[in-house]
Amino acid sequence: MSTDHEEKRRLRRGLLEVRRALPADAVAASGAALARRARELDELRTPGGAGTGAERAASGVPPAPRTVAAYVSVGHEPPTRDLLDALRAAGVRVLLPVLLPDNDLDWAGYEGAGHLVPAGRGLLEPDGPRLGPEAVTGADVVLLPGLAVDGRGRRLGRGGGSYDRVLARLARAGADPALVVLLYDTEVLAHVPAEPHDRPVHAAVTPSGVHRFARAGGPGGR
Repeated sequence: MSTDHEEKRRLRRGLLEVRRALPADAVAASGAALARRARELDELRTPGGAGTGAERAASGVPPAPRTVAAYVSVGHEPPTRDLLDALRAAGVRVLLPVLLPDNDLDWAGYEGAGHLVPAGRGLLEPDGPRLGPEAVTGADVVLLPGLAVDGRGRRLGRGGGSYDRVLARLARAGADPALVVLLYDTEVLAHVPAEPHDRPVHAAVTPSGVHRFARAGGPGGR
């Protein structure tokens, strides 16, 4: 087992302990702030606040998202419900994951909180038709859960490997969505250990702001 792998395990334990100690009201209050900050990302700005398609292109702003792959937060994760509802209300197609028995992810459309049902491991999943694991390759933005990120965009996940598969699937398909991890402010770190299979994200959103990371082959990301 590599040193980086062991370092990840130690870091995960510490970060999860901090999350578990967060007061419930503090967790709940961060949801609205996270949604507001996420909508400050050019990639998540929807028509009405970012100009027409031509204006966006002229200013170097990416096109408004048509499809966003997201997830339903549970437990002490940074809350995502406000963001999911805001995107859906703006006409964005939101895809949510459905955990498969092998830890891979299928996807289904988000049709509102009333269409979320309890699933294994304490998760909530959409009750609509399954679209297949490849559906994520059509997303303009992929919102990722995580425990931490560093200034090079190295994301620390929970270690289950589900999103490693998602990121590998995107790479195989030649898809290039914006990869954005949602975190608390204290989880943007100076260093996150990485292994060869790890793929960096392009941005992180916390309740107090947006953090962008340089992309390979470019000076400053999307």
